Amino acid sequence: MRDLKDITHFYFIGIGGIGMSALARYLHKQGKQVAGYDRIVTSLSKRLEDEGIDIHYQSKFDEIPSAFKNPETAQVVYTPAVPQTFDELVRFRESGIPITKRAQLLGQISKTMTCLAIAGTHGKTTTSAILAHLLYQSDIKTTAFLGGILEGYNTNYLNSGTDVMVVEADEFDRSFLQLEPNVAGVTAIDPDHLDIYGNEEEFRKAFEEFGALVPEGALFINESVKLSGNTIGFDSGDYHTSHLTIVDGAYYFNLVTPSGTIKNWSLRLPGRHNLANAILAVAMALEYGADPEKLKKALATFKGVERRFSYKLDTEKFVVIDDYAHHPTEINAVYQAVAEMYPDGEYTVIFQPHLYSRTKDFMDDFASSLSQFHKVGILNIYAAREEPMEGVHAAVLCDLIRNQEQSPHMTTLLEKEDIAEFVKEMGNRIVLLLGAGDIGAEVERVVKELAR
Repeated sequence: MRDLKDITHFYFIGIGGIGMSALARYLHKQGKQVAGYDRIVTSLSKRLEDEGIDIHYQSKFDEIPSAFKNPETAQVVYTPAVPQTFDELVRFRESGIPITKRAQLLGQISKTMTCLAIAGTHGKTTTSAILAHLLYQSDIKTTAFLGGILEGYNTNYLNSGTDVMVVEADEFDRSFLQLEPNVAGVTAIDPDHLDIYGNEEEFRKAFEEFGALVPEGALFINESVKLSGNTIGFDSGDYHTSHLTIVDGAYYFNLVTPSGTIKNWSLRLPGRHNLANAILAVAMALEYGADPEKLKKALATFKGVERRFSYKLDTEKFVVIDDYAHHPTEINAVYQAVAEMYPDGEYTVIFQPHLYSRTKDFMDDFASSLSQFHKVGILNIYAAREEPMEGVHAAVLCDLIRNQEQSPHMTTLLEKEDIAEFVKEMGNRIVLLLGAGDIGAEVERVVKELAR
């Protein structure tokens, strides 16, 4: 890929995606001309348009301005989620316009700043968001490309300068191997994306390659991760908590580090997995050189990330929590968090499986994790980039949940329009909507019906 300074026009295919939109905003603020295509109008794409970026929602290659088709000064960016047969992508390729994946562009940008990267099967969005917030609030000039909307900022792109770059290092399609991180963290390496990697061994090898990109001593890992690095734990590890208590839904603790104990931290984010994410982010910020006292104040004010244990309704009758959890380990973490916050209640969960391949690979694990809840509604599988697979159906998952030793009182296959009625029939105050597909778009409608 050419030097960024030689490119004046960037055209994004899939510009409304969470990762693509942040890159588009960064380049636009750098003075580049930016435009793009997306399939549907979203809040992210609307925001881009409000900032002066031209977006269209139907494939119209001939109507794209000629400046975005100049091989000398234009660049096309796309994500692996875009089919190779998509008309605009095919036409750009035939025209000889330089084309690059989002990950390659992100990798090139990472060479221009001190790069702090967070990888991991689970928790990388929350951890990178915490890290970005910590640095930003510590008056460090920060550019952050996030995989979620940061609560309190209402954005997935944070920019106060270019001394340091915080980025979510995505393992999908080996994208994170394009980065050049100066400091990195790994939250978890539970197998995923086996449709890409083929087997668990190749998946783990990719994380080993990612770890090898980081300078010696600058890799920080959850204590469950089998890599060589500074370990993060609760009771042990290079960085761990002491005197941990929970008061009014918040964690209070001291942080033990290789340089000594830093007292009096707090975090208002439910779940031990989020506490581990926070310690990892703090450790990386300390490694960068941030002031511990500023970090303590910043962590206490972190509000979370949209669709990561997000409270959407909290009344005497219903508490509705929305979460992106789409892997069995993530569902287990959500259960742990809700059980810790509401130990005396029963819980209704609505889950939308994401991808046929992931559902097939982890069918038994999904059944086990979901059976911990008391009432379970399963939506049809969200296909995303995939075609249906024979024998892989939401109904099969329902049957497996019913056959678990710890079987819920009720498990049923649901249509999206029936979610609110199901929740009311089940009668539980605590309601969770989980999944990485379009279930997030249903939350507002469900909440409105329940709030009546």
